[in-house]
Amino acid sequence: MIHRITVFIFFSMIFSQTSHPSIHQEQMAKEKLKPKIPIQKIKIRTGLDVLLDSRQDLIQGKSIALVTNQSGIDKNGIPNYRRLMNIQDLELKIIFSPEHGLFGEAGAGEKVNYSKQNSNLPRVISLYGKTRKPTVEMLQGIDIILYDIQDIGARFYTYISTLGLVMEAAGQLKIPIIVLDRPNPIRGDIIQGPILDLDYKTFVGYYPIPIRYGGTVGKLAQKIIENKWISPLPRLEVIENEGWKLNLWYDETDLPWVKPSPNIPDLETAILYPGMCIIEGTNISEGRGTQNPFKQIGAPWLNGKLLSQKLNNFKLPGVVFAPVSFTPVSIPGISIHPKFQDEQCYGVEIFITDRNSFSSVKTGVITLFTLYSMDPEKVKFQEFHLNRLWGSDKLYKALLNEIPLIEFLDTF
Repeated sequence: MIHRITVFIFFSMIFSQTSHPSIHQEQMAKEKLKPKIPIQKIKIRTGLDVLLDSRQDLIQGKSIALVTNQSGIDKNGIPNYRRLMNIQDLELKIIFSPEHGLFGEAGAGEKVNYSKQNSNLPRVISLYGKTRKPTVEMLQGIDIILYDIQDIGARFYTYISTLGLVMEAAGQLKIPIIVLDRPNPIRGDIIQGPILDLDYKTFVGYYPIPIRYGGTVGKLAQKIIENKWISPLPRLEVIENEGWKLNLWYDETDLPWVKPSPNIPDLETAILYPGMCIIEGTNISEGRGTQNPFKQIGAPWLNGKLLSQKLNNFKLPGVVFAPVSFTPVSIPGISIHPKFQDEQCYGVEIFITDRNSFSSVKTGVITLFTLYSMDPEKVKFQEFHLNRLWGSDKLYKALLNEIPLIEFLDTF
């Protein structure tokens, strides 16, 4: 009799588990059933390729300063500085690199020093450290500044702050600047999040634009001029992409993916980044120090199963959450001393099931509100950093004052 009861209970448990899958299991199963439509790659010429193929007259006979990193490659994967150095009657005099270095070799916040020069390159100077804006001495004898960096369409991705500072220096010294445009990898027709309050202007947020600002870096440069967001204004020329449309994802183009920074290893991470990056403003791990930064979040004391249930109950379009555990470690050149280094964390992994309906910023806000509601004693905020990411103190105050989530979502 006891044996029969045991068998009954066992099969009842199996039946209940198979009959009542979790929300994330149901949604993931539906996603797997969808037919995979082959993506026809759209042929694109970036601003760099257009310049090299048909606009060399703009730089012929000039002394050039180049602002770039590892993402500045031509259609064949050759670095822009190599191409420029091979053009006769042109001098590439100096290269400026943004955060993460010329080769993408430094993690977030790491400083890079190029005092030991590579004999195969011109002078290289990092604009992420004590010097964030080119000086008069650095630009002495320069005829034109070229800017060529792949952005990912998020306001707090600091490459566009470097762009503004370089444009200011160009304006002060009356040096023309040419922005070589590149596609927005997360589409140029989707805008999400609040506009930055200029009282919270920092290197992490330099312009009054939304978090996911749309358009391209070239269009942003034009807006900087049109709205006079810097002073003095330089003479700007943008060499636009050819073939690119605002509604294209990066993997719908024929361009190769190059990690624009160490913790954006793929397109899905770039799509998640505008929303999940706000977790940086807390004591919760945003997944740095793992192979899935911004795709998973957690802490040693967090109940990942409960968090995933709560988030899935929102039935947010295009995304599901699953419990996960991970252990952040220090990874040279990617993440040094991440939160909870060498400690096992519990939390959720985020899966995008429909990127066209997924709202990164909204998802990030709902995740933050849910985390705080689960354990307000343990979830701590880094007020300054959270405010500069959000672009104001409104999110921080809404959390502390227990403003209803639905009410706050209506504010942006």
